[in-house]
Amino acid sequence: EVHLEQSGGGAVQAGGSLTLSCTASAFTFVDSDMGWYRQAPGYGCELVSTLSRRSRAYYGDRVRGRFTISRSDAKNTVYLQMTSLRPDDTAVYYCAADYGAWPESAGSTCPKDDHWGQGTQVTVSS
Repeated sequence: EVHLEQSGGGAVQAGGSLTLSCTASAFTFVDSDMGWYRQAPGYGCELVSTLSRRSRAYYGDRVRGRFTISRSDAKNTVYLQMTSLRPDDTAVYYCAADYGAWPESAGSTCPKDDHWGQGTQVTVSS
């Protein structure tokens, strides 16, 4: 069974940094496109960043220049390094694998299936 296990996150002050990790099991990670979405209170599931199997990265407008996505195929892990954090980055962050065309919005609520991580809270205070 496919499983994505997230770690990292927490609470920081504005301007701080955090790194999220997502470790995959039971599928061929090296052949998979990986990404991160987030859901803030009262908002839908927003695309943050993706990283293709060929290491092509995409960033949403709101995080470009501040966040960096990377992967370690040897560790089956994708990372999201977040710097210059702002209060409006506060959200639950989800990693996902092979989510089709990676739409800007994944709906009113981030999906809950085996190709999504369990979510991790990031709270940025002003």
